[in-house]
Amino acid sequence: MPGQAMPARIEIVEVSPRDGLQNEARPVSTAEKLALIAQMVEAGARRIEATSFVNPARVPQMADAEAVMAALKGRYPQVSFSGLVLNARGAERAVAAGCQELTYVVVASESFSLRNQGRGIAETLAGWSEVGRIAAAAGLRRNVLIAAAFGCPFEGRVDGARVLELASQAAAAGADEIGLADTIGVGTPGQVGELFAALHQRLPGMPLRAHFHDTRNTGIANAVAALAGGAQILDASAGGIGGCPFAPRATGNIATEDLVYTLDGMGVRSGLDGRAIAALDPWLAEILGHPVPGKLGKAGWFDGSPPA
Repeated sequence: MPGQAMPARIEIVEVSPRDGLQNEARPVSTAEKLALIAQMVEAGARRIEATSFVNPARVPQMADAEAVMAALKGRYPQVSFSGLVLNARGAERAVAAGCQELTYVVVASESFSLRNQGRGIAETLAGWSEVGRIAAAAGLRRNVLIAAAFGCPFEGRVDGARVLELASQAAAAGADEIGLADTIGVGTPGQVGELFAALHQRLPGMPLRAHFHDTRNTGIANAVAALAGGAQILDASAGGIGGCPFAPRATGNIATEDLVYTLDGMGVRSGLDGRAIAALDPWLAEILGHPVPGKLGKAGWFDGSPPA
């Protein structure tokens, strides 16, 4: 963004094995998930959201969480694998399975919190204290993601002051990292930049993470705005796959390859090979049974050289 200082290097958390697959209708096998993870590691991913420890009746694609983590044990020592949890039972499963990070979700609207987690905001925040203790005792990195931070499918626009207060409470209860998620893809760059700048000012020194969905074609612009506002970590999903099972019309995440292309062009390094990730798009489409939203897999990488 003109006039804004951008970091020279940022982290990208690859979320395709979890958020990318959780809403897919066609079952994805454990072997296919492991193949996806292997290819993302090869492309440079060093933080990967491998799975979620949730009720398999509600999210069938994540029923093999323990099997995925068992297969990853000791396999990629250079990678930190995280599991998403919604309660203490999920945290206990994540610890037992061998995750290095735990991500807990607090939803910023009461209606969506009840729909997504079966609990209101106050109860969810109280649950974080218990989950955080479980993670801390096991030496896991503790991440809190504030979902629906920019808008709710049931209540409309979410008050930024509420988001800041939730983030402050999560930080006070021991979070090592705070993320804001645009779960239904309604945020715009100005709104995103302002909220992250306010959060950065409120929680100086706290690593800030951003998770965007490209539902309304603003995801990449929002990611850039978040970095300008003080975020240092961005979530992305190979091929742009993903969506929330409990949010109407919540389509895919930012495509990792598209994000890397944008950041590379701005001189912001992530350590990921965008060309290698873009090359996965046809394979992803094959295992999912439909085309993926990512653009670079279709258009190809442009480095400024004339075509051969």
